[in-house]
Amino acid sequence: MQTKLKKIDICMKKILLLLTVLCYCISMSSQVMRAEELEKYAKEKYGDSWVEAAETLSSQLTLDKNNSLTYTQIVDCGKATKEQLYVILNYWFTATFNDANSVIKLNDKELGTIIGEGFVDGISEHLGGMSRYKVSITPIIKVDIKDTKIRITYTLQYYNIIKVIGGGIISAFSDGTQRPQTNIEKWPIDTCYPFAEKDKHKAKKTSSKALVMAHAYSNVIMDKIEEVVKNGLVGNENDDW
Repeated sequence: MQTKLKKIDICMKKILLLLTVLCYCISMSSQVMRAEELEKYAKEKYGDSWVEAAETLSSQLTLDKNNSLTYTQIVDCGKATKEQLYVILNYWFTATFNDANSVIKLNDKELGTIIGEGFVDGISEHLGGMSRYKVSITPIIKVDIKDTKIRITYTLQYYNIIKVIGGGIISAFSDGTQRPQTNIEKWPIDTCYPFAEKDKHKAKKTSSKALVMAHAYSNVIMDKIEEVVKNGLVGNENDDW
């Protein structure tokens, strides 16, 4: 009897371990790329001089009529039908945009359009004498679906800023009588360096890194969507089963 109970206990532990690993894998797969991974990717692709990289990129980029940073890519999907492409893209968007920060904004099968809002926290940070702030992005990723092809549109209109006034280096030496003040701001792309020669926010290096990271993220998103429509989400999506 004790032997049977031990076997059951071992079996239950294995099942719990498997469920834990599975939940962790699902959680990890829902994240396109964390900021630290994105930074490594961006440095490998564009170098670690953020200002220089941003200046090079800005000479190749043009803001759209809404002063947003917009990228468009059309992907040839072979013989895949609109229905087949919708199913796999719906699968990918559901797995990827599934928390409080990354969400699906529109999912219209008949229209053939899926829109998600991504989120990457802390793509750039600044610690000054009197204040500090952190930059995040919430790009809009739209996919239009037709028979045999899709169109991906990635749009970013502003940087999301959490600014702590009085939370800089000098505050470490204060007597504590003044409490830091937190402000939530949105910095339009066209007001930031290098699109604005005189950065309105006096954050040239921070804005430069934000642009490079946002551009790198657009590459990652488009590569992942292209990969999923051509090879499936897990590699076994076919009719031969």
